[in-house]
Amino acid sequence: MKHVYYYHKTTDDVVASHNQNFTLPDDYVILPNSRGAKIWSPIVRHLARAFGWLVFRGFNHVKVIGQKKLKQVDDGYFIYGNHTRPMGDVFTSLTIFPIKNFYAIAGQANWGIPFIGKYLVRYGGLPVGKDMKQSIKLIKAIKTVIQDKKGEVLIYPEAHVWPYYTKIRPFGSTSMHFPVKLNAPSFVMTKTYHRRKLSKRPRAVIYIDGPFYPDQDLSRKEAQSKLHDEIWQAMTKRAQLSDYEYCKYIQK
Repeated sequence: MKHVYYYHKTTDDVVASHNQNFTLPDDYVILPNSRGAKIWSPIVRHLARAFGWLVFRGFNHVKVIGQKKLKQVDDGYFIYGNHTRPMGDVFTSLTIFPIKNFYAIAGQANWGIPFIGKYLVRYGGLPVGKDMKQSIKLIKAIKTVIQDKKGEVLIYPEAHVWPYYTKIRPFGSTSMHFPVKLNAPSFVMTKTYHRRKLSKRPRAVIYIDGPFYPDQDLSRKEAQSKLHDEIWQAMTKRAQLSDYEYCKYIQK
């Protein structure tokens, strides 16, 4: 029997985290640069990547198609993905992209998750700001990752996780603010689901598409809109390859 989720709008959060109302203090350092952070960050990243290979790429047989496209870019870039696994999305991503300067934009509730929030998200997460001061810190951190560290920033434009959802939920062009502002390329990472012979749980296949570049001849809003359409089309085209619905979503 399929697990059923009920929702009112496609922007609803159907999965609540352990501490949904967790809020970071204003003095929180997004990119820690202490001696301890320099030691622990690579250790945590490699352990998380090993876990991703063992559990998701190995045990769950997650397949990735198009990873070679990432070699077309030498500088920092953004990644847009559909958010369909609470933990799997992050750990699987660590097996696809370079992990030294890999970061993911996430809601602050993730920092309240026991153990993971303190030891994993702490070194690889970029918290969404809840006020102007925090938002400015996020913008500065993203600029540092892309331009100085030449790293990767993962964005889930749908915002909330919908487990095993096989379509792409609508998202606004404001999600493309950072690539346009920093004139950085973007890739699309679309997870699709397929029936397995010996298990009810579906097999995941991830498609990498891109790179997509912002059009610098357009105004900021026009460039965001164009980039949004390109990324949206790439994601929806890949999502149509899913052939198995493990969870059912019903609108109230």
